[in-house]
Amino acid sequence: MRLLGRPWRRHGPLRLGGAAAIGCSLLLGCIGRTENCVGNCVELQPRPGVTESVQFAAAASPTASVVLFVGGDGVVAHVPGNFLLRVRSRFVEQGISVALFDAPSDQSAGMSTAYRTGASQAQDVAAVVRLLKSKADVPVWLIGTSRGSVSAASAAARLSPQQVSGVVLTSTVWSGTSSALGQIAVPTLIVHNREDGCSLSRFSGAEAALAQLTRAPAKELLAVSGGSLHGNPCDALSPHGYYQVEDKVVPSIIAWINSHRQ
Repeated sequence: MRLLGRPWRRHGPLRLGGAAAIGCSLLLGCIGRTENCVGNCVELQPRPGVTESVQFAAAASPTASVVLFVGGDGVVAHVPGNFLLRVRSRFVEQGISVALFDAPSDQSAGMSTAYRTGASQAQDVAAVVRLLKSKADVPVWLIGTSRGSVSAASAAARLSPQQVSGVVLTSTVWSGTSSALGQIAVPTLIVHNREDGCSLSRFSGAEAALAQLTRAPAKELLAVSGGSLHGNPCDALSPHGYYQVEDKVVPSIIAWINSHRQ
C-alpha cells in the first residue's frame, strides 16, 4: 500500500460509473452534437434499440485509453463537478485518450445498481472499448469514482483481458462492488481518501477490498489524505471527490497505468 499525505496508521482490524453514413450507422456513430452530448461525441448503438452517447477526447500520441465512469446516478449532466469530469483533460495532456461513459438511453433516468453490475452494461462498455481500439490500438483501462466504481469493477470482471487491460477504483461504494472484486483478472489500483466522509465509501473498506482481488496479477492501494468539504460528504466537492487534492491523485493514477501497460 502506498500512502500520499500524512502517514497512515492502522487502528485495529479493518472491516468492512454514402460511405460515411454507412460507417456511422453500422459501426459506431458520428462525431458531433447529439441530443444528450455536446462537443466531440460519438453515438453508439451497443444493443438493439439502445443508444449510448460517448464524449471522446484523443491524446496526440496515445499510449493508453481510459473509459471514465462518473458517480451519482451515472448521468453525466447531473454531476458537473464530478472528480473524473474535473480532471479528464489531465489524462489527455499526458498521452491517454478519454471516453466518458454516460447513461445509455434505457437508463436515462439514472443507472440502477442492477444495470451497473449486469450483462447489459458490460455489453455497452464493450462497445466503448471497441470505439477506443478503433481510434488507437493501445491498452484500454476503466476508471470509476464513487458509484462509478461499481460500473468499472463489474465491467472489468465481465470483460476479457484482451478487451480491458486494467481498472482503477476511486472512492468506491463498497456495497455494489465487492461481489465483482474476486473476478477481476487485470491489474487493479484502488484509490481512497482516508478522510472520505461518505458513509457508503469508508476508507476502512479499502484494505479488505484489496485482499479480495485474488485474481488480479497486480494490485495496490493508494491511500490519500486531505481535501476540502463543501456540502454533502458524498458529493464531488469533498474529500470523497478529492477536491483540492487532485494533484495528489491524478499523476499517481497515470503513473500506475503507464507502469502496468500490457
